[in-house]
Amino acid sequence: MTMLALQNVSKSFGALTVTDDASFEVPKGQALGIIGPNGAGKSTLFNLITGNLRADKGSIHFEGRDVTHVSAMERCLTGIGRSFQIPQPFEKLTVYENLLVAATHGRNLSESDVRDDCADILERTELIKRANVAAGQLSLLERKRLELSRAMATQPKLLLLDEIAGGLTEGECQALIQTIKEIHAQGVTIIWIEHVLHALTSVVERLLVLDFGQVIGIGDPDEIMSSRAVQEIYLGIDV
Repeated sequence: MTMLALQNVSKSFGALTVTDDASFEVPKGQALGIIGPNGAGKSTLFNLITGNLRADKGSIHFEGRDVTHVSAMERCLTGIGRSFQIPQPFEKLTVYENLLVAATHGRNLSESDVRDDCADILERTELIKRANVAAGQLSLLERKRLELSRAMATQPKLLLLDEIAGGLTEGECQALIQTIKEIHAQGVTIIWIEHVLHALTSVVERLLVLDFGQVIGIGDPDEIMSSRAVQEIYLGIDV
């Protein structure tokens, strides 16, 4: 079953085309990594998938349903969740309260309906001991974990991760990778944008390469990373 399908999706801001005729599919249960140089259009692609931006042309289907013109809120309710590159929690709320906000609004339920789920997510993301700590007091790794937890609180079928490993030490990165692997093992489909390539390739089954908004390759990670186009464009190697 195809979880997500983009067909000839394009987005421009004035004369600048940031997504150029992008087409690809993500099967249910797969983890897809997205790489590309800065300014390649990776985060814009996420915003088009989540509905934060509307495509100028093309179509986006989620579980067979055309969601091209569906609002970001409705897409969240149907099962598309995401983290952001720069965590921006409600800093005066506790870690647990941050999850309650995400769960109640992202699933349109009452607090009593989501309390147990929020506690379970905090266990899985190793934040349970920090549940009553204000989010503004968290370390970078804990903020990254909270960002992941808030995305998971919406109970996504498709989880979009935007450079969640950026800025972490090697040890912190490995700890976060393990958590993401556990989430993926539970059947959650993942699309992950990342510059930390060893983190990405330890989780994903396929890699997609973007350059100037165009999909220039998608496939097995080893084959993609050994291709001339990727080495020249992404790695800066003159092959």
